[in-house]
Amino acid sequence: MKLKISETARKNHDQLWPDYQSEFAKTDPELIAIFDNFAFDEVIQHSKMDTKTRLIVIMASTIGSQSLTEFEMMLYAALNIGVSPVEIKEVVYQSVPYCGINKVIDFLKTTNEIFKEKNIALPLEGQAVTTSEDHFEKGLAVQKKIVGAETVDKMRQKSAKDVVHFQDFLALNCFGDYVSRKGLSPQIRELVTLSILIALGGVEPQMKGHIAANANVGNDRNTLIDLVTQLLPYVGYPRTLNALNCLNEVLPPKE
Repeated sequence: MKLKISETARKNHDQLWPDYQSEFAKTDPELIAIFDNFAFDEVIQHSKMDTKTRLIVIMASTIGSQSLTEFEMMLYAALNIGVSPVEIKEVVYQSVPYCGINKVIDFLKTTNEIFKEKNIALPLEGQAVTTSEDHFEKGLAVQKKIVGAETVDKMRQKSAKDVVHFQDFLALNCFGDYVSRKGLSPQIRELVTLSILIALGGVEPQMKGHIAANANVGNDRNTLIDLVTQLLPYVGYPRTLNALNCLNEVLPPKE
């Protein structure tokens, strides 16, 4: 029996990559049919997430998964459906404090190469809102707003004196240098962060913290279920189920 790609899957796929001819469709037609029917039909049927947001969070997850090939595909798709160059760059920048520059530099290089191919002038307009003189103060304020002032204060109080500088770095660098930036709304930026963490795996404490942070900026349980659902085809079942376990612990379903 020959597996066929559904019309819905084909339509959703073509929206992202018009006139694209996949080599894998020739060499591995059954896998492509299975994946496309699932990712571009069955999974999307369970979604209220708009296409632009879906592309942004999937693209973020490819960095966490270290999948440069899939990142390239999602970057082209993002440009095709109207994600701005600034938004794309902010996804890449946002991944640095969570993945480290070692894992991000190749994605930045690829982004710049594709932007040049598309005649997008670099550098883009700056999105920083802090300086080296005020990034601790402003970063701490952003951290408290997103994470919760009581939670941040407890983290700092419980920290041993010889490692308290890591708490300072979280405020001035993670939140001051990165999270405070313009270019993405707080809601989208937290979805991006959670997508990166889900794809990384093995970071359940941080995942729980950012599930709570998502709730603090207005992303409710249904929004996060939608996020996890959309990431499933790209990060696999183990990481998806781990994410759901964290979600149920932090934002349990209503009775």
